[in-house]
Amino acid sequence: MSHALKPFDHPAHVMRSPVGPRDGDQYLVMNDAGIPAWTRDLREATAFASMKEAVRVALRLPGEFRAFGLPAPAEVAVAHTLH
Repeated sequence: MSHALKPFDHPAHVMRSPVGPRDGDQYLVMNDAGIPAWTRDLREATAFASMKEAVRVALRLPGEFRAFGLPAPAEVAVAHTLH
C-alpha cells in the first residue's frame, strides 16, 4: 500500500485578501472556543492539517472575508508536525 502524499495532505492556512489599500494579507487564528480572528503574523496563524480542512473553514466564514486556503510554508509545516 502506497503512502504517497496527496496535494491536499500538507498543512495549510486560511488567508484573506487585504480589506483596504494599506492593509496587508491577514491569516486566520481560531481560538479554543472556535472564534475566528485575524493576524498579519503567519507564525500566529492556525495551521490546519490539510488544504482540504483550510478550504472547508474558509468557505464557512462570512462572505465579506473573501478567505481562501493557502499552503503552509515549509518551515511552518515542519514546526506544525513537530508539535
